Amino acid sequence: MRKGLVLTATIGILAATITFADQTSKVVIPAGKTAPNDARQMYTNYCAPCHGVDGKGKGPVAPAMKSSPTDLTQLTRNNHGKYPDTHVVAVLQFGSTLSSHGSAAMPVWGPIFGNMSRTNVQEKQLRISNLAHYLESIQQP
Repeated sequence: MRKGLVLTATIGILAATITFADQTSKVVIPAGKTAPNDARQMYTNYCAPCHGVDGKGKGPVAPAMKSSPTDLTQLTRNNHGKYPDTHVVAVLQFGSTLSSHGSAAMPVWGPIFGNMSRTNVQEKQLRISNLAHYLESIQQP
């Protein structure tokens, strides 16, 4: 119950921030700490506000973006049947240059994950790896 309330409040604050923010300003997504091995929860907290719970790019803040977020369930299909794991890891680590993010301002989770675990550099890589594997698990034909 409490997790749902916190998630709903976080998404509401995020939606309000993006709705009222100038598209040229940096949008800050509050990133509560999650377990590095709970990829589904990381996705829900960090990615679903834009990409949607189902990964299809229809999250609650998607309408405030310049263009629709990527449908994350079609990454394999759009890459000739091969999941682009190296590309996904790079986007999570360094961001994206897609115009829907204004600049490369898709939250670059690498530094954020690094700040969550300053004493354990391996935890950042574990988070990125687990999140990339989760995205692979939601691929559709």
